[in-house]
Amino acid sequence: MARTAEAAQSFKRRYCGRMDRSPVSLVEFPADDPERALRFWQGVLNVEFEARKGGEGEGWRTRSDAAEIGVHKRGTGPGDTFSLPYLIVDDMAGTLQRVIELDGTVVHPGDYFAICKDSEGSPFGLMAKPP
Repeated sequence: MARTAEAAQSFKRRYCGRMDRSPVSLVEFPADDPERALRFWQGVLNVEFEARKGGEGEGWRTRSDAAEIGVHKRGTGPGDTFSLPYLIVDDMAGTLQRVIELDGTVVHPGDYFAICKDSEGSPFGLMAKPP
């Protein structure tokens, strides 16, 4: 038992102490049938969705202090094939440069949102930290 607690503390020191909070800001789900997807996620997570506003794009999202969930009609864009976690970053340009330097790929660059693939080909989104 002591070994397990020691391993957990070691893990926390190595990995968890590097951030004040999780960088996951949004998990976005494309949907062939958005109404069905909204019913599904509302039922599974017991959360309410509201229509996006202004520059937030199309679809619906939850509003909370925790990571938000988004649903939008599936299209042909780089974020429309599968669900994407969006990670919040302080410096979008610098982060995109590091993605490239570390053998990742920038699929869809942007000032506020970007879609990338990591060194193993797994897709993820980046979201600039609001001012």
